[in-house]
Amino acid sequence: MKVVIASHNPVKIRAVEAAFSLQFPASRINYLSVSVDSGVSEQPLSDQETRQGASNRATNALQLHPDATFSVGLEGGIETIDKQLVAFAWMAIHSPDGNIGEARTVCLPLPMAIKELIDAGMELGEANDQVFSTVNSKHQGGAFGLLTHGLYTRESVYTEALVMALVPLVNTLY
Repeated sequence: MKVVIASHNPVKIRAVEAAFSLQFPASRINYLSVSVDSGVSEQPLSDQETRQGASNRATNALQLHPDATFSVGLEGGIETIDKQLVAFAWMAIHSPDGNIGEARTVCLPLPMAIKELIDAGMELGEANDQVFSTVNSKHQGGAFGLLTHGLYTRESVYTEALVMALVPLVNTLY
């Protein structure tokens, strides 16, 4: 099995590897990491834009490697809901036969200090680093890890959502 991951981010790569290992424990899986365009903003600001970015990444990765069994796009986004800024991500998994599985992570309410930086034009990872005095948090636990003190991490919530995105691709009821 060949899985193309539309990211070089180590957190995203590990999440994909963990999810596929859970769904296909007996399979030998070859992972390939590629950089592709999302076709959306650097920092998606809505559920719809984030979902589109994940789908675009999966599509573009599959176009680069049409021999892949699956291509995976992951896109983190934010959205303000009733004055509360929340973070989440969409996962999109495409297969060459046109089947698609998608799922979204849980939402994480973000503190006002982060919202203010984002409202000023900063990307979430940079805002996290500034508020929490960290470096490159998006390649580590991300906002999920920082705000839950490691109970949940970017990798763990991405893994969970990827397992859910695989359901329509592995369950015969779909």
